[in-house]
Amino acid sequence: MGTKELIESGKAVLGIEFGSTRIKAVLVDESGAPLAQGGHAWENRYENGVWTYSLDMIWDGLADAYSDLVNNVKNEYGAEIKKLGAIGFSAMMHGYMAFDKGDNLLVPFRTWRNTITEEAASKLTKEFGFNIPQRWSISHLYQAMLNKEDHVGSITFFTTLAGFIHWQLTGEKVLGIGDASGMFPIDSKTGNYNEEYLDKFDALAKDMPWKIRDILPKVLKAGEKAGTLTAEGAAKLDKSGVLEAGIPLCPPEGDAGTGMVATNSVAVRTGNVSAGTSIFAMIVMEHALKGVHEEIDVVTTPVGDDVAMVHCNNCTSDINAWVNIFKEYSELMGQEVSMDALYTNLFKVALKGAPDLGGLAGFNYFSGEPVTGFDEGRPIFVRNVNADFSLANFMRLHLYSAVSTLKYGMDILFNEEDIKVDKLYGHGGYFKTEEVGQRIMSAATGGPVTVMKTAGEGGAWGMAVLALYLEKAGSMSLSDFLNKEIFAGQEGTTVTATNDEIKGFNDFMKVFKNTLPIEKAAIDSMKA
Repeated sequence: MGTKELIESGKAVLGIEFGSTRIKAVLVDESGAPLAQGGHAWENRYENGVWTYSLDMIWDGLADAYSDLVNNVKNEYGAEIKKLGAIGFSAMMHGYMAFDKGDNLLVPFRTWRNTITEEAASKLTKEFGFNIPQRWSISHLYQAMLNKEDHVGSITFFTTLAGFIHWQLTGEKVLGIGDASGMFPIDSKTGNYNEEYLDKFDALAKDMPWKIRDILPKVLKAGEKAGTLTAEGAAKLDKSGVLEAGIPLCPPEGDAGTGMVATNSVAVRTGNVSAGTSIFAMIVMEHALKGVHEEIDVVTTPVGDDVAMVHCNNCTSDINAWVNIFKEYSELMGQEVSMDALYTNLFKVALKGAPDLGGLAGFNYFSGEPVTGFDEGRPIFVRNVNADFSLANFMRLHLYSAVSTLKYGMDILFNEEDIKVDKLYGHGGYFKTEEVGQRIMSAATGGPVTVMKTAGEGGAWGMAVLALYLEKAGSMSLSDFLNKEIFAGQEGTTVTATNDEIKGFNDFMKVFKNTLPIEKAAIDSMKA
């Protein structure tokens, strides 16, 4: 069967992921091979002290990304999409979307990027004896309660962005276990929310007209049926009205889960690093953590295995800002340079820099960074008067800075908790330029880093693979499905840093820790 026939027969599978800066749609065949893609660029807004995306931005972005994919399919294959084998939606984890009995959004969507829940996160961590980060949905709910916000008494349901989209398109208030684990702690033994912590939260919320169990979405594991596309949902997704209702959907997942799938790192002692606007590392653990660390989340894979997660709010935003400066300079000098060429060449020159940076330091903090204790951020570049201030060292600094806070958290995981990882995979824009991001990340983690060819497809592709798994879940585990049917025969590129590079990064981290007061002073003295 040719590609056109496959698509028009309704056997192709669709994955859509809402990232921080881009909504991406990927269409795959029955083997998981990408057939077409579409996209829509968007940016969060800072309104009334909150990072948010409006409902119009969500629905317009979804329709535009799907329309872009449809046009790609028409242009490439001359085919029309009327039905699909399955659909899966994923999005940025955490955050807060709360609704009343009329299904009205009570307050603007509060994204993961907000660092406005410090009091709630701290109190819940103490109450549960389990780390509850600021960006988690339950932190946002409890902070709203502590703030005595009017809307909390009217809540009948709250969820994540992926859960919201899935609900609106299917009518089902469900969530994949990986995404759910970023709302409220999961008990990996039961595959559901932790009963002890649910009871403890209800005690804190004794004056509320609801119980926490009643307003959380139902937890589902990868491969479980999660509803079908309604006629209303089809109309939201496809403005042209061609797409038919009745298409099965898999459980909606977070970007952590799709990253694990996209890098084939759902098995114990595997891990991956997703590096884009934010950066996070996830290691599937063979044993529970011994202590409570505010720098480390415990979430789950899409099938419910415990994962240690180090999540940092900042990664490539400062690099992007500097690349734009270089673009402006090139244009000023009458040179038209493509952004791809700029990124590639600037990343490559970084490898010529000194492993210890030659006296340069800096922070990439566009927003707050809870791992190091900052509610706000100020991007900073500083250097000693006798520093080797070269372009190579300058770019190497910014690549170091992008992963510095992740290294800060990973050291706790490896050194204090004795968590082991046999394979570490990288994906995201940081790894787009061949070798460069891998070599820097290897220097930071002290071991080899692999990038698969499919990693560039990203979370939307990972979500499409989870949708494909709907048909196979009854016959094999997710790990076996990935190894036997998706990644069989595929090879990645593995890079291992030299001892000098590892030492250089460790020397940089000493400077990083010693200069944290500079970041604090900038925040205190330079108001946003």
